[in-house]
Amino acid sequence: MTELYGLIGNPLTHSFSKKHFTSKFEKLKIDATYELFSLESIKEFPALIENNPDLKGINVTIPYKQEVMTYLDEIDFAAKLIGAVNTISIKRIKGKIVLKGYNTDAYGFEQTLRSLVKPNTKIKALLLGAGGAARSVRHVLRKNGIPFRSVGRHNLKTDQLIYGLITPSIIDQYKLIINTTPVGMYPAIEMAPDIPYQYIGNEHILIDLIYNPEETLFLKKGVEKGALTANGTKMFIHQAEEAWKIWQKI
Repeated sequence: MTELYGLIGNPLTHSFSKKHFTSKFEKLKIDATYELFSLESIKEFPALIENNPDLKGINVTIPYKQEVMTYLDEIDFAAKLIGAVNTISIKRIKGKIVLKGYNTDAYGFEQTLRSLVKPNTKIKALLLGAGGAARSVRHVLRKNGIPFRSVGRHNLKTDQLIYGLITPSIIDQYKLIINTTPVGMYPAIEMAPDIPYQYIGNEHILIDLIYNPEETLFLKKGVEKGALTANGTKMFIHQAEEAWKIWQKI
């Protein structure tokens, strides 16, 4: 029986997940398929599970990494701590469906971070965004002892900046800037987070979790100022491989 895996989110036009897993299945001669399931609302999730009895695993992307948690039977400790799920295993035991959530984004981001920032480096991070991906990044920054401030469109917390309040002094203090928002993602590639790029220099590191396009406008602006940059490709590959390991343990 052909196993089915897939991705839920909305939109999904930017995603390389289907291409990645289809290539993997062909290379390893695995009898499986990977499909994209665009959901208008997370309320459609139970029906998706019910109507696809061959479904063994799901990846979760924007905007459902937090919302999907209420539909799960179990949540891995790390995912619970992070507060976001991007991987779900599906077990069917005697007619009962058991859904367990995991977070492999944190692992994926940590591999990117370690390739750019050496252990014990004194650096502070500016974290753009406050969604599910940002939760994974916050977890990794705390784990690695990197102080950070979050930036959002609204001042939801006392320590959270809004974009219009990012001063030259803040850019100077926070040498690691991480974009966890979908701003600049395909097809809206002409957009970039609203920060004062003119104050970025060659001591800065810019990381964008977006991998489509390969170089976002956010990263281009960083390169123009001499900053070290990285996109979300490495994170995507590592989180996808961790998800596959989880699904294979079922």
